[in-house]
Amino acid sequence: MPLIRRFTAVRRRHAAFVTALVTCSTVLAGQDLAVAGGTPAPSVPVPRLDWSPCVRGSEFDCATAKVPLDHGRPGGRTLELAVVKRKATDPGRRIGTLFFNPGGPGGPGTVQMPQNYEKFPREVRERFDIVSWDPRGIGSSTAVNCFATPEEAAEWNAGKPAGFPVDEKERAAFIAAYKDLARRCEQRDPELLRHVSTTDTARDLDLLRRAVGEPHLTYQGISYGTILGATYAGLFPGKVRAMVLDSNIDPQAWTHHASDADPRLTTFLRMGSDRTAAATLDRFLALCGSTTTAHCAFSAGGPKATRTKFDQLMQRLRKQPVGAWTYAGTVADAVSSLYVVHPGWTDLAGRLQDLWRGRAPEPASPPPPPAVPDPNPYLGEEQGAAVLCGDSPNPRDPGAYHAMEEAAAARAGDAGRFWTWAAAGCATWPAVAADRYRGPWDKPTAHPVLVVGTTYDPATPYSNAQAMVEELANARLLTNDGYGHTALINPSSCVTAHESRYLVDGTLPPVGTTCRQDTPPFSATRPAGGVATGGGGTAGAAA
Repeated sequence: MPLIRRFTAVRRRHAAFVTALVTCSTVLAGQDLAVAGGTPAPSVPVPRLDWSPCVRGSEFDCATAKVPLDHGRPGGRTLELAVVKRKATDPGRRIGTLFFNPGGPGGPGTVQMPQNYEKFPREVRERFDIVSWDPRGIGSSTAVNCFATPEEAAEWNAGKPAGFPVDEKERAAFIAAYKDLARRCEQRDPELLRHVSTTDTARDLDLLRRAVGEPHLTYQGISYGTILGATYAGLFPGKVRAMVLDSNIDPQAWTHHASDADPRLTTFLRMGSDRTAAATLDRFLALCGSTTTAHCAFSAGGPKATRTKFDQLMQRLRKQPVGAWTYAGTVADAVSSLYVVHPGWTDLAGRLQDLWRGRAPEPASPPPPPAVPDPNPYLGEEQGAAVLCGDSPNPRDPGAYHAMEEAAAARAGDAGRFWTWAAAGCATWPAVAADRYRGPWDKPTAHPVLVVGTTYDPATPYSNAQAMVEELANARLLTNDGYGHTALINPSSCVTAHESRYLVDGTLPPVGTTCRQDTPPFSATRPAGGVATGGGGTAGAAA
């Protein structure tokens, strides 16, 4: 789900884990689905995908797609998209291709899809080729890169405070750093900066759909991938076969209600990321305090005492960092670590306890690299910023962010400070996207959309999933009563079963269905992920 200073950090740490409700279930007839309307096919050449094993012995195939920089001028400059595929494991029962976007903006699908492949439902893996790609501007595709060398990028990153600024001197340094980044980016490739929007990527996705020979799109998008999916549905409503949107961004928050007026709040504050992060952090502390230190190292023997301990630790770090661990850096680490419950919450508790004892925590081990040509592509902040800042309006006065921070902190504590500054780079960003889809969002799609929302999500509030259902013409909400960012990487066998049935044959969960996660935080047991309300789920169904 951020500038992704925040999303960049999460991608690197957790890449392995990376207006009406319809009243009856709808059945999809595999690939032979009728199309209701839709936009005419663009006069853009369909890319040719020459698949070959990503690396010797890899189960994943890779290809490169050429797409126009400007879809309105298909004869002009072209960009390259890195694409990855895992073939259906039961080819005799293959239905088609499932396209996956891992979020961000700025998530490299060629890395994160292979790393998260086993988290897709078993039947989906059996019956679909699963395809992902690095969106334009990102990773191994034609990328936004505002530095001449990796050393130059590292020097820039080290020149600003970690997490967010905490005093006037740090605020000045923070703002100056992003002004410098904007200057560098404008000098390197200003034309590219104007053509990395969500709309551009949605048009690329339609070209990829055509390139693999699919008449209609089957899609799963998580976090930022939900606004990409909603944009595709607005542009190509007749081409939607099935679409799972997991951990949603409210389209009105993303577009500032389609207004060009100077916004008073950042994208993330409009979404309510500050409030939902604060609520999730509070649940982390309450659940930690409700168990023993054997299950949560930071426990102080009760919820209230553990909350107090956390507040005291933050106050201590404000006065005196522990090694490189500052107050702001620790808050950023805490919010990031709430994304993935297992092992993220347990590991976070251990780091907080180390800091409480005055010891600098050991850095987390990186996930194993997937078998792709470039498992660690450059993922500088400017890549996600190019999408966010060019696409979604944010306040343009750097001096306004401190007041926003204080207001957010009054309602959301430390998490409010973090989420305010997560979009500060947009204040001086040098480009606005040339092609921005800003609605309408309620065009009737050929088939209904499945929207999944988690109740305690540190980035995209459950209310955003509710808003997505209200905005779309034909969508069903599946509630995931649990924790973390996305149901995909915080498994519920109940959610998995509903998603699998929907993707395979279009069966929607009954209205009001609520699932639970398989394993609660700090739990030594593994209960099945059952249905809390609404009926129709399959508790304990195989993932």
